[in-house]
Amino acid sequence: MRLKNKFVGTFLIATAFALPLATVGCGPEHHGYYNDPYYHDRHHWDNNEVVYYNQWTVETHHDRHREFRHLNKNEQKQYWDWRHHHDNH
Repeated sequence: MRLKNKFVGTFLIATAFALPLATVGCGPEHHGYYNDPYYHDRHHWDNNEVVYYNQWTVETHHDRHREFRHLNKNEQKQYWDWRHHHDNH
């Protein structure tokens, strides 16, 4: 019985340490923040921002399957310029 209790305790501690690591997988493309160096503000990258990003890719003929973080600095600036002229972010 003692061995079983020790195993359960070890399992609970391991789970407590592993849980934060498992939830970190959601990168900034989905639920993080981007510092906009051109307009000096922060953007919460959530589903609403994804809608804007997808609209930008269509209007500017960019690859809509390419994540924002994989754009070069010039393309990111183009997005922020476009974004600041659409809605109140």
